Formats: sequence, C-alpha cells, structure tokens
Amino acid sequence: MEARDPERRLARFAWPLAAVWLVAWLTTVALLIANRSAIDTVQDADLSDVILPIGFAIIGTLVASRMPRNPIGWIFLGIAIFGALSGVITMYVFRSTHFGPLPFTDWLAWLHDPMNWLVFPPGLATFFFLLFPDGHVPSARWRRLAWFAALVTAVGFVFLTLQDTIQIGDTPPIPNPLGSIAVIDMEHGAAGTIWLVGIIVILTAMTGTVLRARRSTGELRQQLRWLGFAAALTAVALAALIASFAIGLQPPESAFEAVIVLGYGVAVPTACGIAILKHGLYDLDVVISKTVVYAVLAAFFTAVYLAIVVGVGTAIGSSHNSFLTVLAAATIAVAFNPVRDRAKRFANRLVYGKRASPYEVLSAFSERVGETYSVEDVLPRMAALLGESTGAREATVWLRVGAELRASASWGDGNEPRETLPMADGELPSFVEASKVAAVRHRDELLGALTVTKAPNDPLTGAEDKLVEDLAAQAGLVLRNVRLTEELRANLEELRASRQRLVTAQDGERRRIERNIHDGAQQQLVALAVQARLAENIAGTDPERERELLRGVQQGLQDALEDLRDLARGIYPPLLADQGLVAALEAQVRRSPIPVVVETDGIDRYPQETEAAVYFCVLEALQNVAKYAQASSATVRLEAPADELRFTVRDDGRGFDPSSTGYGTGLQGMSDRLAALGGALAVRSAPGAGTTIGGMLPAGS
Repeated sequence: MEARDPERRLARFAWPLAAVWLVAWLTTVALLIANRSAIDTVQDADLSDVILPIGFAIIGTLVASRMPRNPIGWIFLGIAIFGALSGVITMYVFRSTHFGPLPFTDWLAWLHDPMNWLVFPPGLATFFFLLFPDGHVPSARWRRLAWFAALVTAVGFVFLTLQDTIQIGDTPPIPNPLGSIAVIDMEHGAAGTIWLVGIIVILTAMTGTVLRARRSTGELRQQLRWLGFAAALTAVALAALIASFAIGLQPPESAFEAVIVLGYGVAVPTACGIAILKHGLYDLDVVISKTVVYAVLAAFFTAVYLAIVVGVGTAIGSSHNSFLTVLAAATIAVAFNPVRDRAKRFANRLVYGKRASPYEVLSAFSERVGETYSVEDVLPRMAALLGESTGAREATVWLRVGAELRASASWGDGNEPRETLPMADGELPSFVEASKVAAVRHRDELLGALTVTKAPNDPLTGAEDKLVEDLAAQAGLVLRNVRLTEELRANLEELRASRQRLVTAQDGERRRIERNIHDGAQQQLVALAVQARLAENIAGTDPERERELLRGVQQGLQDALEDLRDLARGIYPPLLADQGLVAALEAQVRRSPIPVVVETDGIDRYPQETEAAVYFCVLEALQNVAKYAQASSATVRLEAPADELRFTVRDDGRGFDPSSTGYGTGLQGMSDRLAALGGALAVRSAPGAGTTIGGMLPAGS
C-alpha cells in the first residue's frame, strides 16, 4: 500500500492538468468565435490548435490517471496543454492585431514559438513515437536518438527564445521583448537549419514506429499497427512538403496546416484510440465504458429536462412552472434504469464491438452453469461462449479421460470430431495451432483445458487472454460434474452390459443343463424303461435272460445317478454346501489333467453366493489353464485378509499380452460374476511368463 501511495498522488495531477487544458481550449474557442469577423482563411483560424489537442487530452487524462508511471499519458497531456495554450496566444495576438492593441501581446507572442518547439517537431511529438506504447525506448539505438532529440529541443528552444522578431501566422512581425540580446535570425543563416534537423528527428522517430509495427508480433503488433499506418502516411506527406520546398516549389500555405491537423490531430489520436478500444491497450475499456454511460445519461436527462421544463413551459407560456419541474424529475426517475441499461449496451458495443464485455461473458456463463450440467448442453455452450467472446476462429473444450484429453465440444471452424491427445506425466500436451491454452483445474486436479485459435492477423488481446483464464477458473466445477456424469453413465452402461451378459450366461447354462439332461440322464432312463419292459415280457420264461436284463437296469440306474450327480455339481456342488470351499476345490483339482496345488490361509465358511462365485471362478480359470496355457502345473491360493476373500490361480504356461488380447467369454463371465457381488477381477500375464488370475470379494457379501 505504501508503495502505491506515490503513484496515486502522481495520478491525481492528471485531472488538474486536464482542467488546465479545458480552460485553455475553451478560451481558444471563445477567442476564435470573437475573432470570426476578421478571419479570412483557414490558416487564420489556426484549426491545428483547436482540433489537435482534443484527442490527446482525452487519452492522456485517462492514461495518466490510471497508469501514472507510463510517460505516454503525460506526453499526451503535455501536447494537449501546449497546443491549447498556443491556440490562446495565436487568437490573442490575432485579436490584438485586428481589433486593437491588447496588453502583454509581445510577451505572449514571445512564448508562442518556444512552446510549440517543445511539442513539434523534436519535442513531445518525437518522444511520443519513441516511447509508445509502454513508455520505454525500444533499444539502445533509439535511446541515442532520444538523447539527440532532447539536445535539438534544448538548442532550438534557446534559439527561438532569442530570435529577433516573432511572427504568428499572417500577423505583422513583433519585435522580441528581450531587446538587444535577441539577435538570432531563425529565417536565414545556420540557426535556420535547426528546423530541418528537428523535422529529420521526428521523421526518424516515425519511421521507427513503422519498423517496430512490422517487426513486432502478437498483441504489440496489433497495438502498433494502426499507429504505424498513421505515422507512415503523415511522414510521407510531411516529407513531400519538405521536398517540394527544397526543389523550389511553393505548396499552398494551408498544406502544412492540413498535414498537421489530419496527421497529428486526427490520424494519430484515432490510431491510439483503436489500440485502446480494440486491442486492450492500457486496460482503459472499463473507464471508457463508464465514461460513455455517464455521458449518455447526462445528455439524455439534460435533454428531457430542457424539453419538458423549457420547451413545454415556453409553449404554454409558463417558464417557472413547478409542476413541469416535478414532471421532468418523475420522467427522469422512471426512465433511469431503462436508459442506463441501453447506455451500457451502447458503451459495451462501442468499446468491445460485437463481442460481449468480459463481465457479461462471465455472468452469462454462471447463469448457464446454473441451468444444467448435462454434457450435451453445458460444454457446447461453453465452447460457443468462449469463441464468440474472443472473436476466435475456433474454440474447444477438452475433457481429461484417464491419461488422455478428449475434445468434448468445439465451436467454429473446428466443429468436427477430433482425436484424443495423450498427456505426459499428467501435464497438458502441446497444442500447436492454438492461440491460447488454459488448464482447467479443481482443487489442484487437472480436469481438462480450454483452447482458443484466432486468425494469425488477429492475435489474442490482453483482455481476451484474461477472459479465457477467468472462464477456465470457473469451468473447474463444471468439468468435474461433467466427468462424474460421464463416469456414472459409463458405469451404468457397463452395469447394463454385465447384467445382459449374466442373463445370457444364465440362459446358456439352462440350455446346457437341458441338453445334458436330454442327451444324458433322459436317454439313459428311456433305455432302462425299454429294458424293464423286456424283462417283464420274458419273466418266468427265460430266467437267465431276465437276470441279465435286471443287471443291465441296475447298472443303468447307477450310471444315470452318477450323471445326475455330476450335473448337480455343475449347478451347485453338494460338497461345497456341506464342507465348504476348500474341500470342494480339492475334490475338483484331483480330476485336473495337470498337477494343481491348493494353498489356503485362514479360510472359513462364507455366504453361499460368495463361496459359489469363488468356486466357479477358480474352476473356469483351471479350465482355461488346461485348454490354452500349455502349463505343466498350477497353484490355487485362497486367503482372507481384512474382511475380504481373495483367490489366485497361477500357472507356468506360455502366457499372453492382456492389453492386446482383452477378456474372452470366460474371463468376462468371471469379472461379471465377481462384480455382481461387489468384487473385482485382475489378470496379470506376459508372453513366456505364465498367467496369474486374481479375484477379490467382500467376505461378508
């Protein structure tokens, strides 16, 4: 705060200096009106001192009051004040010459040329072109020109102070009031060359502005481009006038005045205004917007008051009617909010063009976030808002999905599907064509990014850059909600798919059971029924044949019973229900075609569905080992750490690459079976290194 106090005190001087300019300018205008009857030519009107200071005064006051450490604001104010004072002197001397002598005319005339020399050509005008826009000399080479310009300004100031006679416009020459010490002839001799040197200095500075505009890049190029264009035109016109004088031509007397008025008084301030309004120079958009709003309000309410009180009062013949005053006040009160809103829109359109102001953009974004969080709506709106507010050719909202960035919404020329971009170490990848990349974070977690791409000849301004950063700061919660919604949607889709797979597996299992019963036990029982009828038909006639048939029926019943028991084991093994998971698996591995070892650690009894899930997952894994692994042995390990039931099936087979192979029907069925009970499946394998299939279930599920 203490460091900013001197800056604030310095900034306060801007407004008193602006008041000095305004008083001097109004005095110039008043004298011009008073002298109008004697003014015969444009040169007599001295329009350069009337028109030129206006733009410099407005811009200078705004810049100096907000950025007092930047000398550009004070240079603008200096040009405006000296120009207005020069106008006062010119009109005062003109009136003294044409309407009768006025006091102090000679002393005021004595100040005219030295004061103008401080502005043009080697004075403030030169330093304006050297220091614009940031207040620093571009390089050491141009710093030498600045020192030389200061030297020429000082020498010329002394010469003009000591010139023998003073002539302002077409007025008769006025002797220098300093008397005998004023002996320098500025029209002839070596002293006269100071004007040519001054012109060369300012032309060099203007050429430097053109070169900087051509060589600079980005936002600085946009800020200098218009000033460089205005400087080039003015420099060419000024050089042409000087060349015409050098070769003996006599251009019209008003030509030099026109170059000064149109070049320095109109083109240069206009170029600075474009740099300020369009390209965010000096961050004056808010000040200018508010100034326009206040000016519109003041003009409107003044017009309303005059129309009602003066206009209506005059019409009805009552200029002091209190009712009209109350009516005007009521009308102003009712119209205040609508007029203010329209004035704000007009000011924003003037400052920001067709684009909304940054504050409107952030407000609109907050409102839209409050309406919905659907990915189909929020992200496309965000991309459109981002593109429209920055005037971008393309705007994209990227959403982080795992270790990749996915273009979730695009606006503009690039409104087509894009490939995902891989991230490196959790950081954003490079976006080659993007003009601006803003990371979107929420609680230090990278959730995505916003990218803006503008045309090469229209780079991002400082205000637009900050707007993108502000939008990215607000978008963190939005992208988090969108990602949660996407994850929930993906989980729901996976849940539906797993349920569908379970239903399909159940249907397939029922068909298998039906087929096994039809092809196995049912056919055996039919054959037994046939044998029983044959035995009945020969009963008492052929005892030996009868006994043979009965033995066949007995053996067939035993085989059918075994088939039914095997079928029952496939549905739910009785041994699993009676003795638990370890006993059931040990009974099964004894039938395995390869050696299998069962290891247990703290295994107890668990809910029926939990034991069944582990049992059938282990059997499926062992079947895969026997069919595909080409293994010589396998190990089944069961353990129960911390309220969990875990199993591992490890083999020494050929292995495979899980990332390229993916889950087959068997592995997917195991994963679905475990997921239905809140568990998970993990597969680790590599070519030539065997395979390990692990699963986990909550022990209490």
